[in-house]
Amino acid sequence: MFETLLNLITVLLLIGLGIILWRYRDLQRRLANLSQIVRQAAEGDWPVLNLPENERRLEDLSNAVRNLALAQQAQLAALEDQRARLADVLDQMTDGVLIVDPEGRVALINPAARRLFNVKEAAGRSVTEVLRHHQLVETWQRCHNTGEAHSEAIEMPARRQFLQISVIPDRLVPGGSLIFLQDLTRVRRLETVRRDFISNLSHELRTPLASLKALTETLSEGALEDPPAARHFLSRMETEVDALTQMTNELLELTKIESGQVPLDLKPFAPTRLLDSASERMRLQAERAGLTLAIETDEHLPPIMADFARLEQVLVNLIHNAVKFTPPGGQITLSARQDDKFVRFSVRDTGAGIPDEILPRIFERFYKADRARSSGGTGLGLSIARHMVEAHGGKIWAESEENQGSTFSFTIPIA
Repeated sequence: MFETLLNLITVLLLIGLGIILWRYRDLQRRLANLSQIVRQAAEGDWPVLNLPENERRLEDLSNAVRNLALAQQAQLAALEDQRARLADVLDQMTDGVLIVDPEGRVALINPAARRLFNVKEAAGRSVTEVLRHHQLVETWQRCHNTGEAHSEAIEMPARRQFLQISVIPDRLVPGGSLIFLQDLTRVRRLETVRRDFISNLSHELRTPLASLKALTETLSEGALEDPPAARHFLSRMETEVDALTQMTNELLELTKIESGQVPLDLKPFAPTRLLDSASERMRLQAERAGLTLAIETDEHLPPIMADFARLEQVLVNLIHNAVKFTPPGGQITLSARQDDKFVRFSVRDTGAGIPDEILPRIFERFYKADRARSSGGTGLGLSIARHMVEAHGGKIWAESEENQGSTFSFTIPIA
């Protein structure tokens, strides 16, 4: 009986040991599975979690790993969404943005900054190599050394640019910085045009107003008692009032053109018809000035689609300027040539020419060269011509060499 009891105990021990070994191996397998899941999650590769629902001893651990995986996946999705939105914002920004690491290398640059500095890819390059301007680099260096934000407006004559740079320390990356660059070139140019417009308008108004004041004072001081003198002064007053009226009318017309309130009567017609009509109107004035007015055109020019009266006004204005600044014995040549899908009209003279420094500004409102101020006019003619040509879908420009003459050209689309 003792042997039987001993055998029974041995069998029970073997069965218990087998159960323990099976559970031990099963536990090892499941722990290895959980370890593999955690390793894959740490590497960013999230597996599909199919942990058995009837787990008891590992239930808490399984749930914890499952919740951790789901939470990490949600956080990564949110971060990816924020990163995509930030990338879209940076790509659409018109201002340049650079993120610089503590070593002074560009970690991120948006398309606007790449266009501003004409670089295809700047990531990993030094900020000095990308900015390529000592004042920009010095502003960034001050922020890097002091840890404080710095902002400065910098003019770069070589590039004909005016930039506003703001450098802010990156609080998330000690030693890093954010650089914001705003191109204020157009704003500065518009400010210059506005300032010159006010100055030129004041100058143009001051002369006739001063003349009117002097004439009225002369009349009030006794000239009215002298009929011949009074008629002379009244005639001069009428001339000054006419000049003010012309200036006001041209300014109103220019305002309407710029705001698109002037309708165009577009019809097809031959370019030679426009040249003939404009030259006929100005021929007598040119002959009185001792000038020769000639026409040169290509044969079989295609018709253009335009407002005849408006374009004739443009051409007459250009011829009038050529007559005004060409000395006696000179020549004015009108021409028309086909230029791809356009017809190019030109007015070439042998006059005084235009200095290079003022050539880009002659189409501004009220802008007049010094020698043009004494010749009368409102200074609005070329500005009106530019807007009228652009309203037709063309462009106007001038080429000149001082003391050699000028050529004003504009293009109009073919019908």
